Amino acid sequence: MIVLANDGIAASGQAKLEAAGHTVLTTKVAQEQLADFINSEKVDVLLVRSATTARAALIDACLGLKMIGRGGVGMDNIDVDYAKSKGINVFNTPAASSESVAELVFAHLSGLLRFLPDSNRMMPLEGEAKFDGLKKAYGKGLELRGKTLGIIGFGRIGRAVARQGYGLGMKVVAHDPFVTDGSFEVSFADGQKLSTSATMLSMSELLATSDAVSIHIAGKSEVLGAAELAQMKKGAFLVNAARGGVVNEEALLNALDNGHLAGAALDVFTNEPTPHVNLLMHEKLSLTPHIGAATEEAQDRISTELAETIIANA
Repeated sequence: MIVLANDGIAASGQAKLEAAGHTVLTTKVAQEQLADFINSEKVDVLLVRSATTARAALIDACLGLKMIGRGGVGMDNIDVDYAKSKGINVFNTPAASSESVAELVFAHLSGLLRFLPDSNRMMPLEGEAKFDGLKKAYGKGLELRGKTLGIIGFGRIGRAVARQGYGLGMKVVAHDPFVTDGSFEVSFADGQKLSTSATMLSMSELLATSDAVSIHIAGKSEVLGAAELAQMKKGAFLVNAARGGVVNEEALLNALDNGHLAGAALDVFTNEPTPHVNLLMHEKLSLTPHIGAATEEAQDRISTELAETIIANA
């Protein structure tokens, strides 16, 4: 089969596919030229990440496509049901990047509780002249250990966040309207494993009791608006590494400005790739450009999983 990895593929996945006799094309084709390229090169499998879309028009134009694979969790850039109705096998890699996203959550939280985003901005500007003043300003940090971590959405990523929070000594609570079982397993470097459980709460209970809230749900519907943010514990922290739009950004800025929330972190934005400047400049926000799954290890796992799925269904 001929595979077009239009948004790239790690060397491990490409090698696995080629060892199985498949041809892998890594040419980056512009969206408007994609249909012509797929047809001229007789591409059987299209692999995408977030940059390339596979909508109905592309599917209709490429009658030879047999599979569409998404490297990552969400498939909102693919018309999944339509593709399936045309007999195309559509798949993704939902588990491959869970730990990477979870680690980013705690990179943000650790930084926020110790004022690292603002400190990293101010030290180059004022560190020489106002060192003692900055030391005093940033010397009132908090520890994660002993705090309550609230997780909204308790799927694969939510449970990965729970594992890491538990390992840091946090109390873990969760809310998910589709999940009643809060159990998760923590694996340690020496091979030992520990089974435990998050306390499942209603949304209002979670918001009122959590020192830090991390959201991990699919879709773009607003989940935390002004009313929900107001229910959060005063002085709490919020992380959105799920989808842009699930947190009302204007309401979030208001909650930060009036002191109700101590800080927040965003890896995703309502307007990507042009987040609002008020978000980009806010001293209480820790920001990354949608890199939750972007680790070398995750990309290896993603490409390997994609390759194995293609080989199994070829």
